[in-house]
Amino acid sequence: MAPLITLVVVTALARLAGWLDLADWLDSWPHAARIGLAAMFALTASAHFLSPRRDGLIAMVPPRLPAPAALVTFTGILELAGAIGLLIPPVAPVAAVCLAVLMVVMFPANVRAARAGIGVKTMPLPARTLVQVLFVAACVLAAF
Repeated sequence: MAPLITLVVVTALARLAGWLDLADWLDSWPHAARIGLAAMFALTASAHFLSPRRDGLIAMVPPRLPAPAALVTFTGILELAGAIGLLIPPVAPVAAVCLAVLMVVMFPANVRAARAGIGVKTMPLPARTLVQVLFVAACVLAAF
């Protein structure tokens, strides 16, 4: 739930800053969404490196994939790189698309974890799916 709250609050604050003419660049929803997504992905990436969340993420990796700990580290690095990319205007659209693809690719691990009751237990699968769709939609918005 913390990533969703982070996305919504930071995006809203960024958009408010644009609306109040505190930052002209933020006077658009796509740009504000980039800031919100960058904050959200920085938060979620931290879970890939810090216990106890890291252990839960490792448990979520499907058994057929090799080196679960390395995969969790790698996806955390990708999330951090994407968060930074969202803050660099020339590469932000590409970063947003790459992050959307990353979320789609990692979603089966969330499905497996929800069904098996393992890993990071934040919400039931239907709610998790809706939140994931919202995150992907925010990435699509940020790509413009």
